[in-house]
Amino acid sequence: CEDCGKSLIGECKLHGPLIRAKDRVIPSRARLTLPHYLTLRVLELRAGNQQILGVFAKKVIQKRTQFGPYVGQLSTKLTCYDESRLVLQVLKDGGKYFLDTPNEDCGNWMMFVRLARNQEEQTLVAYQHCGEVYFTTVKPIEPHTELKVWYAADYAKFMEASAVFIKEESDVSPLPPVVKEPVDPWICSSCGGTFATFALLESHQCIHKDRV
Repeated sequence: CEDCGKSLIGECKLHGPLIRAKDRVIPSRARLTLPHYLTLRVLELRAGNQQILGVFAKKVIQKRTQFGPYVGQLSTKLTCYDESRLVLQVLKDGGKYFLDTPNEDCGNWMMFVRLARNQEEQTLVAYQHCGEVYFTTVKPIEPHTELKVWYAADYAKFMEASAVFIKEESDVSPLPPVVKEPVDPWICSSCGGTFATFALLESHQCIHKDRV
C-alpha cells in the first residue's frame, strides 16, 4: 500500500482495496468482419451465459448477393458441432476437410448464420467454389429478416445431404448428414410443376419467360 508504505497480502485494512480499472473488451475476429448492413441478435441465453446468435438484415439485400468465403480451420475431424449451424466441408489437394470454427477468433461472421429448417426460412444457399465455401442469397432479404442457409444441389451431394432440407426443431439429427428423400419441393406458380431444388425451379421459370 503506497499510503502506509507496507507490503500486504490482500487489501489494506486501513485504506481498503484498490480501484480496479478493466481493459476495454475487444470484439472477436468473427464479429469485426460483420458487414455494416448486417447485425447480430441474441435469440436465446443458455446456461453458463451461452448466447445463441442469429444474423439479421438491417436493410434490403438483393437476390444473388454473394458472401464469403467462409473462414474456418481445415480439419479432418469436426471439433465444434452446433445443431443449428451447417456442417461445411471442402475439397483441398485431393482431400476432404471440415471447415471448423472452434471459437470466434478463427472464423468470420458467416459462422453465426443458422441453418434453414424449411424452404420458407431459407434465404441463402451454400456452395463450394475453388476450394472455398460461399453463401449467396436466393431471394431479396427484407430488413429485420434472419439470414438462414442450406446447401446448393451439387454441394448437397458432396455433403451427402438432402438438396431440400425439411426438418422441425424436434427432429434435428447429429451430423454428418444423412440422405433423405426430398419433400415439400419447389413448385412453379405458372404450371404447377415440382422441382427438387430452387436452381432447377429458376431454370424452368426462365423457359416460361422465353416462351412469353
